[in-house]
Amino acid sequence: MERRGEPALQLQQNLDFTVENVEKALHQLYYDPNIENKNLAQKWLMQAQVSPQAWHFSWLLLEMDKVPEIQYFGASALHIKISRYWNDIPADQYESLKSQLFNHITRFASGSKIVLTRLCVALASLALNMMPEAWPCAVADMVRMFQAEDSNIDGRARCLALLELLTVLPEEFQTSRLPQYRKGQVRSVLAQECSSVFPLLEQLLQQQDSPSFIKQKVLKCFSSWVQLEIPLMECESLIQAAFASLHDPELFDTAVEAIVNAISQPDAQRYVNTLLKLIQPVLGLQEQLRQAVQSRDMETSHGICRIAVALGENHSRALLEQVDHWQSFLALVNMIMFCTGIPGHYPVNETTSSLTLTFWYTLQDDILSFDPEKQAMYQQVYRPVYFQLVDVLLHKAQFPSDEEYSCWSSDEKEQFRIYRVDISDTLMYVYEMLGAELLSSLYDKLGRLLTNTEQPSSWQHTEALLYGFQSIAETIDVNYSDVVPGLIGLIPHISISNVQLADTVMFTIGALSEWLADHPVMINNVLPLVLQALGNPELSISSVSTLKKICRECKYDLPPYAANIVAVSQDVLMKQIHKTSQCMWLMQALGFLLSALQVEEILKNLHSLISPYIQQLEKLADETPNPSNKLAIIHILGLLSNLFTTLDISHHDDDHESTEVKKLPVPQGPNPVVVVLQQVFQLIQKVLSKWLNDAQVVESVCSIFEKSVKTLLDDFAPMVPQLCEMLGQMYSTIPQASAIDLTRQLVHIFAHEPVHFPPIKALFLLVTSVTLTLFQQGPRDHPDIVDSFMQLLAQALKRKPDLFLCSSLDVKAVFHCGVISLKFPEAPTVKSACGFFTELLPRCGEIPPVGQVVHENGKMLLQAVLEGVGGQASRNLMDHFAEILFALNKHCFTYLSIWIKEVMQQDGFPSARVSPEQKEIFSQQILRYVPFWYFF
Repeated sequence: MERRGEPALQLQQNLDFTVENVEKALHQLYYDPNIENKNLAQKWLMQAQVSPQAWHFSWLLLEMDKVPEIQYFGASALHIKISRYWNDIPADQYESLKSQLFNHITRFASGSKIVLTRLCVALASLALNMMPEAWPCAVADMVRMFQAEDSNIDGRARCLALLELLTVLPEEFQTSRLPQYRKGQVRSVLAQECSSVFPLLEQLLQQQDSPSFIKQKVLKCFSSWVQLEIPLMECESLIQAAFASLHDPELFDTAVEAIVNAISQPDAQRYVNTLLKLIQPVLGLQEQLRQAVQSRDMETSHGICRIAVALGENHSRALLEQVDHWQSFLALVNMIMFCTGIPGHYPVNETTSSLTLTFWYTLQDDILSFDPEKQAMYQQVYRPVYFQLVDVLLHKAQFPSDEEYSCWSSDEKEQFRIYRVDISDTLMYVYEMLGAELLSSLYDKLGRLLTNTEQPSSWQHTEALLYGFQSIAETIDVNYSDVVPGLIGLIPHISISNVQLADTVMFTIGALSEWLADHPVMINNVLPLVLQALGNPELSISSVSTLKKICRECKYDLPPYAANIVAVSQDVLMKQIHKTSQCMWLMQALGFLLSALQVEEILKNLHSLISPYIQQLEKLADETPNPSNKLAIIHILGLLSNLFTTLDISHHDDDHESTEVKKLPVPQGPNPVVVVLQQVFQLIQKVLSKWLNDAQVVESVCSIFEKSVKTLLDDFAPMVPQLCEMLGQMYSTIPQASAIDLTRQLVHIFAHEPVHFPPIKALFLLVTSVTLTLFQQGPRDHPDIVDSFMQLLAQALKRKPDLFLCSSLDVKAVFHCGVISLKFPEAPTVKSACGFFTELLPRCGEIPPVGQVVHENGKMLLQAVLEGVGGQASRNLMDHFAEILFALNKHCFTYLSIWIKEVMQQDGFPSARVSPEQKEIFSQQILRYVPFWYFF
């Protein structure tokens, strides 16, 4: 291998697969600095491994004078030949192959570990393929072979080789390519053969003179075997031995893995008596757990927690059903509670508590799934436990001291944030068990905390209790809770001296926004806090999102506060306190707020709100384009776009069904958004004239109109003619996907209205003509335009098929564009093309130009679809290809039966892996309207 001075091997496709060439290729793979040569060598070696010659050179590469890299390749080649090409091996060579592998494993017992493991994997694969018929007692034979005295091999080396072979055997079974029926058969045989393995493992664990590395291999071997779903009672002795090994620091991690794997196997719940016996050994670990916690031994506490959780989480229902043993299971639950509340802050001082959270979900689900009588009994036992859990979780959710938190890394802070989210989810789930009493408990504690003047509380304690409220209120309907009014009354009395506490106050108010909508008299208690927080950049996300929620849920009750909200919002926007995304949220909040005002008030507020931005945009429109003013333009356009997204005086999105006060009459006259758009239309055109080459600016312009159209719907009608004209000019100059997307929206909403059909038709024909030209020039560099164009065509067929009757529309060219789009590598583009054809084919009868094009060119479409099915197309696209075939079957059956016969006659089509018989069956099934993906 150390022939570094040799020139790079010029590997060729037809180079013989000889020992010498394999060694040269391996040298090139490991030592050639040229990455292309390495890749070439790797590709050639992969071909060599699967070649017939591999049976010859593999054994030669395993000679003891070779270096481990070469020997490893030889062993890997043998494994590949046995595991993937078993049917190529004559039955009369099985015994010879078995003997050779045993001999080589024996030779490598004291040699390279990686080569030994690979040879063991090869023999394991051989055994799995031979058992049970050709090798009925494979495992017993393996044990007997290695236990036989052999003076040439060290006893420990022989023992380690046997343990390695026994360990990889179940692992190889899990990844083997055996047919499903064979897998079940072999699994059953292996489960029976554990009687040859487990006594050996027990003996080695119990021997006083067994060194730690042997015992470690024994535990790993046991861990591998239990995943074969071996009955838990047959594992009992070894599990107990593994528990004894937990007191040996060298064996601890391996013993934990073995115990957890044994307990966690799905079949274990059938062996309830064995599970009950395991509770005591687990409880017996509590002293070791306490010592580990005291000495801050995170690894030991983590491992013991894993064992307790594995038993509790996987078998809570089975153990709960043993009512006579409820006290021992309760003791296990309390042990897991100790793990949940383990001292220290996650993830800096401990990483154990997070393991337990899923257990509490499982236990609650199992209790609530019992019949009413048993459920009532367990509710009495476990409600106090769950109240204790809430206290523990809120304590764990507390922030550390400011000084300590400032020393945490950004990664630790992010892990803690995610951990708090998990706690929040758990609290929300626990509400199902504890109900309104949980909120009352939290409220009482918060009240005592805030009113206790003798013993001031830490901000962390207050924040955690508020966080508990927020967690529940975000997802649970608290509108009927009798403690929320008190909470709203308490919030203004919280002394906020910390960003984290202020954030949680904001998020809690936001979580209660629906309650505020039903109790508008309380809005004034919290709104000043939110408006004050808007001016603090550190509270940007929480304050803006909370104001947005309040404006969305309570907009009909906010007119008295509207002037103040707009003034404060306008101030923070002009001071640029918030980042771009929060500015956009704030504009959405103002859109909700203004929607509930009178039109005159809306226009007045809009004028004061957006005039500064319009003036700035006018100034920017006169400047020479540069990166700096580009960002400013996009920002201003984004603000307008987000404002118009939610400003809806027609209340299209209202889901309120009650209260007369919220059923406002639809205002008469022009929509304020339309009024503003008409006023700034020429300015937007001016901006476009200078920035037409910039996709981001064009997208931002289109976004304003697209979001306005989606919100206003028919109210947008006055803008349709001039917008169609502008879009046509934009797209004619430089085609961009955002312009097509906006055209699609206009087609969707206005194409069916006679008064708007002429401008929509003109725009549709122009976009189609320009895009067809783009296809002639080569569309490959514009998958986004192709994707949007296909969606536009589908929308036109869906909403206004008459567009395809226009004499100036080249339906044949459009059809060809669709076929080309089906061959794009981008899955979304292909999906959109499929959507186009799914809409087009049903129109064959009603639109003569479509019928003619499909009848003349349908074979080309069928061929493209089948190429996608048989080629490299994503499996996720198969349903979409199926829709086209179903449509062809339904609307062009006579032609389809001819086309499919013709295209299937091509050799290697649609895949070289499909036989003529399979193609025939496939064709028949297509014609019978059966889902075709079953055949691929």
